[in-house]
Amino acid sequence: MPKISVEDRHLTVLNLFATDAADKQERLLGAMQEIVDSAAFAGWISSSMHSGLGRFGTANLIQWRNGEDLEARYAGEEFRHRTLPLFQELTTSIRLLQTEVAFTWRPGLPGGAVEVVPGGDDYTVIEIFKVAEADRDALVEALGEAGQWLEAESGVRSHTVLRGLAARGLEGAFAVSYSQWDGKEAYDAFRGVPQSQQSAARRESQARVEALVTSSDWNSYLPVHSRSAGQ
Repeated sequence: MPKISVEDRHLTVLNLFATDAADKQERLLGAMQEIVDSAAFAGWISSSMHSGLGRFGTANLIQWRNGEDLEARYAGEEFRHRTLPLFQELTTSIRLLQTEVAFTWRPGLPGGAVEVVPGGDDYTVIEIFKVAEADRDALVEALGEAGQWLEAESGVRSHTVLRGLAARGLEGAFAVSYSQWDGKEAYDAFRGVPQSQQSAARRESQARVEALVTSSDWNSYLPVHSRSAGQ
């Protein structure tokens, strides 16, 4: 199964598709799985499909050898004339985000690789943070600080921070948080803790993030399918 790791130094791409109906989400997942299961692109390493829970949509976390291989895929006839038009027909927005893994954390394992397990019960939250270009690295550092206080929180399985490199469908600098939880109840409980009851480390870390971020949005997902090169 795919693993998210700082040491691997893959180009990590998040393709986020929003839609407005359950049947369109299912059609998106079907079209994505067809592409994933036949993928043989130069430099492609793995794809992990996620089904939207909080709002209709999908996410595909894709690992590539480098940006040149990804751009060759985007420039291909199939992507431009078949894949992209189909996705545009089914979606209300498309964001293709190129990132690099900046931080990973698991309980007791800061810096440990994070596994993406399709068919499991990892309630996965992907949050996109917009930021001024000059503040991007400071935001990444602030988001990564969560690993210092998450040990005291219940229900969290992993926390990954992705540094934004380039994007289609998203203007300006950005960073991404990819976290896994025991379930919706655990995440809602975490998010709903009053500030007065939060640890000092959490309050300080989140204050730094809020001071840097210009806007953010998130959705919850469940990993449903993955495939790696060679499978």
